[in-house]
Parts: sequence; C-alpha cells; structure tokens
Amino acid sequence: MAYTLDQLNTASPDEAQRMLDGLYEHTPWIAAEALKQRPFRSLAHLKHVMTQVLARADQDAQLALIRAHPELAGKAMVAKTLTAESTNEQGKAGLTECTPDEFARIQKLNADYNARFGFPFILAVRGPRGAGLNKQQIIDTFARRLANHPDFELAEALRNIHRIVEIRLADKFGVEPTLGNDVWDWHEKLALHSDPGFAEAGQLTVTYLTDAHRAAAAFIAQTMREAGFDEVGIDAVGNVVGRYYSDSYSRSTGERRSAKTLMTGSHYDTVRNGGKYDGRLGIFVPIACVRELHRAGRRLPFDVEVIGFAEEEGQRYKATFLGSGALIGQFNPDWLDQQDADGVTMRDAMQHAGLAIDDIPRLQRNPKDYLGFIEVHIEQGPVLNELNLPLGVVTSINGSIRFVGEFIGQASHAGTTPMDRRRDAACAAAELALYLEARAAQDGDSVATMGLLNVPNGSINVVPGRCAFSLDLRAPNDAQRDALAADVLEKLQQISVRRGVTYTLEETLRASAAPSDPAWQQRWERAVESLGLPIFRMPSGAGHDAMKLHEVMPQAMLFVRGENAGISHNPLESTNAEDMDLAVRAMQRLLEDLAAE
Repeated sequence: MAYTLDQLNTASPDEAQRMLDGLYEHTPWIAAEALKQRPFRSLAHLKHVMTQVLARADQDAQLALIRAHPELAGKAMVAKTLTAESTNEQGKAGLTECTPDEFARIQKLNADYNARFGFPFILAVRGPRGAGLNKQQIIDTFARRLANHPDFELAEALRNIHRIVEIRLADKFGVEPTLGNDVWDWHEKLALHSDPGFAEAGQLTVTYLTDAHRAAAAFIAQTMREAGFDEVGIDAVGNVVGRYYSDSYSRSTGERRSAKTLMTGSHYDTVRNGGKYDGRLGIFVPIACVRELHRAGRRLPFDVEVIGFAEEEGQRYKATFLGSGALIGQFNPDWLDQQDADGVTMRDAMQHAGLAIDDIPRLQRNPKDYLGFIEVHIEQGPVLNELNLPLGVVTSINGSIRFVGEFIGQASHAGTTPMDRRRDAACAAAELALYLEARAAQDGDSVATMGLLNVPNGSINVVPGRCAFSLDLRAPNDAQRDALAADVLEKLQQISVRRGVTYTLEETLRASAAPSDPAWQQRWERAVESLGLPIFRMPSGAGHDAMKLHEVMPQAMLFVRGENAGISHNPLESTNAEDMDLAVRAMQRLLEDLAAE
C-alpha cells in the first residue's frame, strides 16, 4: 500500500523513518536529517530537502554513501547481495541477463573506473523515463564517464543517487509522472524524423522545410488535434499554430466573443546532430496543459495559442528566428533568394512545401490582442543540474551578435614557404579565436565562440589560403555586447593588417537583450513555489523565440533542468519525466492564476 504525504508529515519520527527506509542505499541518516524539516508541501519539496542535506555533508560522508552502492557488475551482483531496490532496478535494465561478453565488458569498465576514481560507478539504470536503460546505453555511459574529472564525477555520482532516490520515492508513494511521461513519449516520437544522412547515422537533425521538418510539423499538428485544440494549422512560414478558445466559445453553436490571447510555444527545428528537447519541450508542455483542460471540459477567460516555430536555429539558411520573427513583421523578403548548401533557394523550398509566400505579411500579430508570451525551455546549461533544482525562472535573455566571415590569404607550398613569408588564413582565424576567448573572459559573464572554422579544399601540404569562420558574441545587456563586438572587430582588423590577409565579414544576427516582464516573471515564480520548490532566478545565455516576441509584448520564461551536466546542442541533451511533469504542473498553475486574475 502506497504512503501519502499527509501520513509522512504526521507520523512519529520512528514511523516516518521507516516510511523512507531504503531510499539511500544503506544510508538512513539523510532521510532522518531531512525529516526534521517536516511538514513537506510536496514530494518535490522533500526531494529537494534531501539533496540539500547531502550537499551540506562533508566529502567523507558523500563518499561513504557512494561506496554503499553495489557495483553494476562486481562481486555484489554475482553473489546476489543486492538490496531489493537495487535488484529491481538492475533487472529492469536487463543487467541480470547480460551475455558473457557484455558482462566482461562491464566488469572491465568497473575495474577501470574504480582504479581511476576510488568509488563504484553509480547510474540510475531506470533512466530518465523510469522504464530502464538498455545494456548498450549503460555501457556507453560507463565508458563516457570514465573520461570525467574526478571532482565532476563525484558530483555526477551524487546526482545519479538523487535520481535513484526520486524513483524509489515515487514507488513508495504510488506516484507516477503521467503528464511528464506523455511529454517524454511525444519527444521520442518526434525524434524519429531526421534529415537524410543524419537519420541513417542515428542522429537528430531537422532543418527548415526538409522532408523531416515537414513530417515533424505534421506530427505536432496531429498531437494538437488529438489534445482537443479548436484550430490547428500550418502557416505561411511553416509554423504549427494551435488555438484553444476561451470560455466565450460555444461548441454547440460555434459562436465566440473576441478574447485576449496568451501565446506560448517554442521551435521544432534542430541544430545538426542535436538533442531532442531544445525548443520542442516548449511545444509539448503547453499541449499537455491544453489537453488536460479539454479532458476536464474546461475553458479559460482567454484563448491559448500554442506555436511550434518552424525555424530558430539558422542551420539551413541565414535567417535565424524566422518563425517567430514573421509574427512580429520581421520576415525579410531578401531571405527568399538565399541558397542552402545544395543551391536550393528558400523560395523554392517554401513553394515545394506548399507554403503561401504571399500570405507571410498577414502573419504579423497585433500586440493589443495578446496578454503576453511565455516559453518553457530546457536550460541548455549546467546550473540547475549542479544545484539539483528541476526548475528555474529566467530573469533576462542575453543579447547577441553573429557574424560569418572569411580570411583570404595566399595558398602556397607548405615545405618551401618560409614562416616569415606566409599569408596563412587559418592562423589568422586561430589568432582571432584565442582573442575571443580572452576578451569575453574579461567581462566575467560575456561569452564568445568561433563555432565554424573551415579551410575550403584544404590540403596537408598547403598553407591555407582561405579560412571561413563564424563569430557568436553574447552578453547580459546590449551595451556590454556592443563593447565586446567593437573590440573583436578592431582585433580582426589588426590581425588582417599584420598578417597581410584580407577578410570578408557579414553580420547575420543582432538580437537585443530581453529582460523578463516583472509581472510575468512573478507568475512563473508563484507557479514554481506552489510545487514546493525554491525559486531560483537565472539569466539565459542562449537565444530563444521569446526574444523576438519581447519586442512587441511582455514575455517570461521557465527553465527545466538538463541532465548530463546540462549539455545541449548535443545528442546527450536530456531531462527526465519527473522534471517534465513539474514543468507541466507549473504551467497549469500559471494558467489557473491568470484565469483567476
């Protein structure tokens, strides 16, 4: 029989301790210390308190907890001395049915890991969905984490222990993150669509208006219809737009009075070989909210418009934020003549997709019709992960400037051209890249990246005559961003003169910093607090569609913790069903509070 939170809060100390027995492997003191902070407002509150108890413990106590766990393929497993909880978890992952080769591989990894770190490898083998990782996923994670720094790996082991505890706690209290599971499953289905060349390699890449992109749009539209949206369509730039009418709508007569609209959503395109959750989480979380409203037969005093923005990443064409930009009247007709790597113009791609190019100007929204814009997004960074917090409230989105350019020197023989006679385009780019790193670090919170670096038709025995590069410059406010850009461009000029090379440079993006609207930020804060979680405020170093909507209406964002050190724009990008569930419930609370206002 499952426990309830009320039972835990009112039980005697000994009884409450028994209720939480087995959460931490052979280590009851963590739960005992946490119980001193009863009553708990939610299981999320209890989980956070326990993470804080362990975070405050000294390293010896933390290491003792890690060493109390059985090795995945050591003597403990062979001798069948696992706790009931561990036996259940490893069985779900198929570890009790290894082939001899798999078992030998895991044993070897165990030995190497113990030799490097001095403690056993800890992995929440039931995984982010709770259904269990497969053997190959476990082996791959084992091998990858062997390369971690010891300090980082200690923290990663503790994070995995917290995840194990989270799952065990849900089992004890009979709680399942059903909404989070649905959101998780939608992501998995959407990730089946990937561009040619990447799909065959098992990689996720969805760029603007490819067949995979159009299939992704169709899946999102179908998910919206099944969730009960009243209107679903794909607009003239490929945005998927769903609308759930306000309480003024009569389904029997079809009549509805005009009502204000809350806009939400994010993008469904990806970077090349990216992750499953960047952007897409902000589409599926509000879809889940609308579905629950529809199931309950409820409507709100405002329309809810959920938009899957067709393009945000700027991967196929140099037109970042195309989807959200079109809604504020910022679609540049010159973009239509841009060509992708295969020479396909944007115009041709849009016509092939059946989009009505002439209708693009009519996509512009009237801000007076809208209450504001909110966006849920995976953090894309390590902060929430390191703090063991599932949700964070965004205070501002950093401003950014992007350039693409090329140094042009002189290709010459690598063996016969003296070092002081070279006009090496690649060395010019390398010098600029190192300057970026040093200059951004001077600010403390600015960042600068040369993400693209390419010597066209390069050869091992030729001094590079050309080198293409990109610049991505970001800072918390526009003045700081502009000062960074000015210094970088000045250094670019100096390098060019000193090295005897020329260059081309094109600005492809200039996005102003976007501070969250105070009232909307406070709504997110109240929603997070209602879940029993502490409010953690943080800026966003990444750009988001909210930046564009910020130009015409109030906006605010909610971040969801990423796993694997919060890595993003990477196949390792991940979160878990419990955190997704909390994000849905936070948005539900925001909608309820807004309706009450």
